[in-house]
This record gives sequence, structure tokens and C-alpha cells, in this order.
Amino acid sequence: MRSRSTPIQLLKLTVFVLLAITITLASLLPSKQSFLLFLSHHKLLLFSLLWCKLVALLAYARARPLPVYLLDFSCHKPGPDSRGSYEICEYFGRRSCKHSAESEAFMRAIYRKSGLGDETYAPPFIFQTDYKAKFQYAIVEAEDGMFSCVAHLLAKTDVDPSRITVLVAACSMFSPSPSFTSMLVQRFKLSPSVKTFNFSGMGCSAGTMSFDLAATILRRQVGYALIVVTESTSLNWYFGDNRHMLVTNCIFRAGTAAALVTSDPAQRERAKMEVVRTLRTHHGADDAAYNAAIQMEDEDGHVGVALTKDLVRVAGVGLRNHISRLAPRVLPVSELLRYVYNVARSFLAGDRKAVHVPDFTTAFEHMCIHAGGKAVIDAVGRLMKFEEEVVEPARMCLHRFGNTSSSLVFYELAYFEAKGRIKIGDRVWMLAFGTGFKACSVVWRALRDSRIDPDNPWKDCIHRYPVSL
Repeated sequence: MRSRSTPIQLLKLTVFVLLAITITLASLLPSKQSFLLFLSHHKLLLFSLLWCKLVALLAYARARPLPVYLLDFSCHKPGPDSRGSYEICEYFGRRSCKHSAESEAFMRAIYRKSGLGDETYAPPFIFQTDYKAKFQYAIVEAEDGMFSCVAHLLAKTDVDPSRITVLVAACSMFSPSPSFTSMLVQRFKLSPSVKTFNFSGMGCSAGTMSFDLAATILRRQVGYALIVVTESTSLNWYFGDNRHMLVTNCIFRAGTAAALVTSDPAQRERAKMEVVRTLRTHHGADDAAYNAAIQMEDEDGHVGVALTKDLVRVAGVGLRNHISRLAPRVLPVSELLRYVYNVARSFLAGDRKAVHVPDFTTAFEHMCIHAGGKAVIDAVGRLMKFEEEVVEPARMCLHRFGNTSSSLVFYELAYFEAKGRIKIGDRVWMLAFGTGFKACSVVWRALRDSRIDPDNPWKDCIHRYPVSL
């Protein structure tokens, strides 16, 4: 199928045609004076050309994509009674009597080398006495995180809920009815005209993909988009003995984040960052990529998410494909030329197996890298040839909060703010992977120096980080 031309492309074509007509007329006449004399005798033509150019320029100005700003964001931090330390998780696993001794030993080993600390937060049902994942606990977990985040966000941005025109809610593993967006509309009394979108099954990439969707909508019209990303671990705790599925019990933890983005030019002075570009790639056509992380039943009928041994390799392949598309759009010309030179030199030297990676630190001052697990962080750092200081925020986020799925990039951004590292003009790269297999990038430009907010989840512990792992 032929793709339709966008309004911007049509307007550019119109301006080009008008310019071509003007140049053609000028070239056909022997001199500049003749051209001016011709126009003076054909005032209707002159007026038509000027009028068409003016209309085209005005239309182009109106159809240009609007800048999109991150007004603010908020991350949920559960109370201390929700701490999911190693001892609590081991106690729950043994008292539930759902796992074999071999599975308990396996989870113990995975936990100890997972990179998680003892201050992550567990789902509510773990602290109950019946040791069963129930629907009511999943609702409590979702409402506690979402309502708390959004309330804090609206309070510190001072934006009336009625001004929100777009609402995006993302939760990969839990999709109740009414939906999460309906819960939020009902709780915060959003306008009846609000456009709502629910993401499910998107995995850890749902947070960045929510930004991509919101930015795409807001670039066309002035408005406000509320993004709420969470994950339900309450109904997705695995009670079987399949080792591929047991890993999720060891690394996934409770977490929620909310962000408010806008295309209102009047809010630029208050905004923290501006969206520079977004990029999404989907690698699900490959069987290995599709099955790398998949929800399924085990041999005994227990449902869980299987993380295969191929996951790290798939992430590496997906990342290479993703950055090959992103690099020409973000890297400076000097770095692109250096990369081309290195590739050409290796090729001419007969070393066709040499792997060259552009230096992305020349494009970004800060990077919120997918903190899906220690092995994933190691693989990204190795593939991209990052220094340890580049992957430090991802490791510290995994240590303090665990894998909070789609909200993890928000907790990393909060880490940068708590450290006061982001300065005006700095570029920030958010990169996340999702089941399917998907990769999504969001590139930001800071509009002001960062500072630690009162609701920053790192506020009471940032002085202890980074820690040695």
C-alpha cells in the first residue's frame, strides 16, 4: 500500500512549487528589470503568488509539530511495612509450602546474585496469612500506587484534573474491568472528553512507550497528558517449580510512577525537560525474540512468566538493531564519521568480525538504561562499551527498588535528580525493553537544573548511594 502524504509534506510541496514557479518566471525573462516589469503588468498573478505563499507559510506554521514538555513526575514509595527483604521473601516462600526444597535453594541463589538489596518493596499479599494471590490484593496494590503518585503529581504541578486531555495507563500483567484509566477518571474526576488509553502485555517498555504515544498526540494539539505506569505482582507470583519462571519471584518488585506532559507553550518555563525524539522498534517477527519472555503454564498448570536463557542474547540483538536506527538521528557528525572510518578500516584490513559501536556518550550526558536485571545491565554495558559510571544509576535503581517493570526508568530519572546531576541543556536518554520483543527510546533535553523534590523516592537514602555490589 502507498503511504499517505502528511499535511507537513503537502505544505512543503506547495511552497516548493510556488518557489519553482517564481524562479522559472525570473529565469525566462532576460533581466531583473524585465521580471519586475512583467509582474507590474500582471498584478493579479503577483497577488496570487504572494497570497498563496502567505497561506502556505501560515498553514505550515500551524501544522508544525508542537514541542512537548515533561512538566513533572512522581514515583511511588510504599511504607516501611512493605519492605521485601531477603529474609521476608524466604520466610514467605517456605511458609507457603508451594515450592520444593530444590526450588527454594534455586531462588535463594538467584536472589543473592540478583543485585537487589534488602529495601525493595513486595506486593501486599505477601504480608497476609493465607499466602494466596487474590484479586483484592492486586486492586489494593494498583490503587495504592496509582492514586498516591497522581495525587502527589497534581499537587506539585498545580494542574487542575479537568485540564487533562489524554490519559495513558500501563500495566503489563493485570487488566481489570473497569480499566485502570476508568479508576483514575473516577477517582480524580477527569473531564468527560478525556481520551484514555490502556497498555497491557507491553512488559518493561510500557513506560517509555506511553511517552511516545502521549507525545505523538500532543504534537498535534495543545493539551495535557497524564501517564501512569505500574505493575501488578500480586496476581503474578509464581507458585510452581519451573526455574525459568521462578526468576521473576526474585527480581520483580512493587513500583508505580506518574508523569504529566504538555504541549502548552505557556508551561515551558515550569517544565523540567522537553521531548527531543522517540523511537520504537519491534522484533517479534523473530521466534527467539518473541519467546524470550513469555507468560505460560508450567507442567502442573501454574501460570508464570518464563525468562529463558536466550533473553540476554535477544536483548543484545534487539539493542543493536535499535541503536542502528537511533544513531543517525542523535549522534554528532564527528562521531558518525569516526564510526564509519573504524568500520571501513576493519573491513579493508580483512577483519570482518570486528564489532564497532558508536560512542553514545557524545550524544547524551545521562542515560536511564533498562534495569531489568543484573545480567541485562551487564549485557547493555558490554555491548555499548559503557564505563561503569554510565550504568551506575541502573545498578543502584535495581539494588534499591528491584525491577519495577515499566516504571523503572522513572526511578532512574529520580536518581539523577536526587544527585543533582542534570543541568540545563543536558540530554537524557531513556531506554527500555519489553516482552514481544520490543525496544523503546525517549530522548529529552533538560530545560533547567535538577533538584531533589520533596516526594523523590531517593530522598532519605541518596546519601548512601552508590553502593558497592
